[in-house]
Amino acid sequence: MLKIVKTSIALAAASFIVAGHAKADINEALQNICTIVKADDKGELRKKMRMVQSDYRLKLQDYYSGISCGGESLIRTAMLNDSIETGTLMVKKMPKGDLSSPESDGLTIAAWASENGLDESPIVAVLNDRI
Repeated sequence: MLKIVKTSIALAAASFIVAGHAKADINEALQNICTIVKADDKGELRKKMRMVQSDYRLKLQDYYSGISCGGESLIRTAMLNDSIETGTLMVKKMPKGDLSSPESDGLTIAAWASENGLDESPIVAVLNDRI
């Protein structure tokens, strides 16, 4: 009986250590995603998203809100840098509900684009088709 308790405690402690290590790894895995979006490297972004999904079982919607590129979200960063390929890919991969919900500043992506004069962006056209 005592052996079972000790084993359970050891397994619980090990799982906390592994969980802490996994979080650090996901941050490392997503570290250069802003650079990829700014460079409009669709292939590299797709590869990064696949790697995160296979290694950590996370989809774009799971980590999208936690990433900020100079204070802006990934799709907003794509619009500001004319990164049409990566911006379009992210719009297509995000759920429609997330695309039409307000971001951290209280504005939706479409409202933010309108305020910043980016209505003519091809990314906005794809966004409007999705929502």
